[in-house]
Amino acid sequence: MKFTCFNKKKIIITGHTGFKGSWLFAWLTKLNADVVGISNGIPTNPSHFNIINSKRKTFWIDIREQKKLEKKIISFQPDFIFHLAAQSLVFKSTKNPVETWTTNLLGTINVLESIRKLNKKCAVVLVTSDKCYENLEIDRGYKENDRLGGSDPYSASKASTEIMIKSYIKTFFRGNKKIRIATARAGNVIGGGDWSDARIIPDCVKAWSKKKTIIIRSPDSTRPWQHVLEPLRGYLTLAKNLYYSEKLHGESFNFGPSTLTKKKKVIDVVKYFSQFWVSPKWKVVRIKNSIETKLLSLDCSKAKKKLGWSSILTSGQALELTSEWYNNYYNKEKSSKNTFSQINSYEKKIK
Repeated sequence: MKFTCFNKKKIIITGHTGFKGSWLFAWLTKLNADVVGISNGIPTNPSHFNIINSKRKTFWIDIREQKKLEKKIISFQPDFIFHLAAQSLVFKSTKNPVETWTTNLLGTINVLESIRKLNKKCAVVLVTSDKCYENLEIDRGYKENDRLGGSDPYSASKASTEIMIKSYIKTFFRGNKKIRIATARAGNVIGGGDWSDARIIPDCVKAWSKKKTIIIRSPDSTRPWQHVLEPLRGYLTLAKNLYYSEKLHGESFNFGPSTLTKKKKVIDVVKYFSQFWVSPKWKVVRIKNSIETKLLSLDCSKAKKKLGWSSILTSGQALELTSEWYNNYYNKEKSSKNTFSQINSYEKKIK
């Protein structure tokens, strides 16, 4: 699927300095979109955002500041909005629960309040998380109509955000033919340019690039590992369909690896990823009473049926692309070339 529909369209990405947001910004820039980003800072150093050099199209706004956010959205008059701004780390949510709740829930409310005053056609994709589901540690993938929930502040804030969004759509956007809203759920995304704390691939990269040993906390946990470009193609596909069809207004979609892709445990990912590095070392230090889920996967049949979207990369290919990006970076290829060349290659695989 080609995304020519974004050519010269006015697009806002919140959270564009983050990992997924910066990759989405790069892709939309390549698609010749008039794209701007809204963020309140750069979350990591090094930073993929700095590497792709998108500062010239950035508005430094905290999404918890409703008036400033509304003023920018209304003045820009976007055709599309991708809302990715969030406090996205489970471990950080236990240390800073107020920041997590206000950013994830109130921040999204502020986006919705802003677009209520937007008097033009606009497709809005609100990105939440796979952790919005009440995790029963079951082997099957969760479907969009499964029960929402969350025991930690991050997961609970995302579940609450999904409920709030549905409430806003039914209350304030039911008869609005111009504004179309949908939510997207994905998780455990890997790829080059992620230096976030307490994520297995960034932890490996930061340790192994300095010849240090990686500490593995939950070796037996399984996750829907996928390359960053996979869910981003899902977001773009959803936005495109939402823009041209009001039938998807109010819907939610999962974006994850194919059910045919073999699930990998954290330790399996570390072992596979290690083969691309020189003298990698790791040590398992199990944490008692960890709040992290052990088993989590998504059923993405709805996205395939209604959007024609399904993942095209195996977990092995995703890990290989990720390692390639980081190896190029640490071998002094610290430019946007890594990112755009991988986007080019990925686009060729899209039917």
